[in-house]
Amino acid sequence: MPIYEGVIDRYRKFLPVSDETPDVAMGEGNTPLVRSRRIGPELGCELYFKLEGMNPTGSFKDRGMCVAIAKALEAGSTRVMCASTGNTSASASAYASRYGMEAIVLVPAGEIALGKLAQAMAYGARMIAVRGNFDDALQIVLRATEEMEITLVNSVNPHRLAGQKTAAFEIVDELGDAPDMLCIPVGNAGNITAYWMGFTEYREHEHARSLPRMMGYQAAGAAPIVHDRVVEEPKTIASAIRIGNPANWQGAVKARDDSGGTIGAVTDDQIVSAYLRLAREEGIFCEPASAASVAGLIQLGESGEDLEDKTVVCVITGNGLKDPSTAETTAKVELEYVEPDYAAVSKILKNGRAGG
Repeated sequence: MPIYEGVIDRYRKFLPVSDETPDVAMGEGNTPLVRSRRIGPELGCELYFKLEGMNPTGSFKDRGMCVAIAKALEAGSTRVMCASTGNTSASASAYASRYGMEAIVLVPAGEIALGKLAQAMAYGARMIAVRGNFDDALQIVLRATEEMEITLVNSVNPHRLAGQKTAAFEIVDELGDAPDMLCIPVGNAGNITAYWMGFTEYREHEHARSLPRMMGYQAAGAAPIVHDRVVEEPKTIASAIRIGNPANWQGAVKARDDSGGTIGAVTDDQIVSAYLRLAREEGIFCEPASAASVAGLIQLGESGEDLEDKTVVCVITGNGLKDPSTAETTAKVELEYVEPDYAAVSKILKNGRAGG
């Protein structure tokens, strides 16, 4: 099996790069497609999880960031900038530091998960906390990158989406064709847009025979596409998709409509339930936003949708260590303290777990 440095190396002919584009890679892409052992069989479908948390900075953002950074370097840029709920800031900061660029990150004050904030800090980014939400931060970044010599690396940068579409290529390469359905969280809506680009492009080049239904899921408290209106104060436990005015709104709608899919909403309770089921039934620890894809699929099954014998892929967008506080508050597992000897441990094991 070939060893690839990253998505540019593996899918160069499908990306906007040339011989003049610098080599930018950190081993991103080629993430596992893991078959479900319990949730899928219960729903009657052949279910796979695309584990994007296995990328270098722990989220799918690295796929597009490597292309955006490569094109920024090609253009002679020395500074990049983004607004972020967390994962974009971590990815931009990592690639910028690796290639000698300055990363400037605007985050909504008090609304970014600690794991993601810590990453950007460790990578040495310039961190600016905006007393507002993500949408406020993005508007500032759009103006700053237009008026100053700074490259925008949010997903409105088309090079980001070009890199992110490679995940669709990988799914087809591994399954032999597109799945019947792809379930994916929707926040700023760049990822669902990119996956649809990837599937359609691969079919045009005859690498795939079919196209999937694109099933996007927003959090109920941050569901502007579902309700067809901007949400001024988005609220959800899933901070990565706490966005009220997605920059790639129209791309998501196109993916939904062209594929015969849907963009639905799942509650925080449904997200947490799927989050815990993934961990306890499948051994997959993801950040809460990732679980929206699985929550949506479960909701679909409960609604009476015929999933029998369907091939379904749920995109797990980020690693659970991005947001450890959610596990602390939802897992409800207490430490059992004992003295440092075998007898003490043996005694509590024989008595069973407290409360159980």
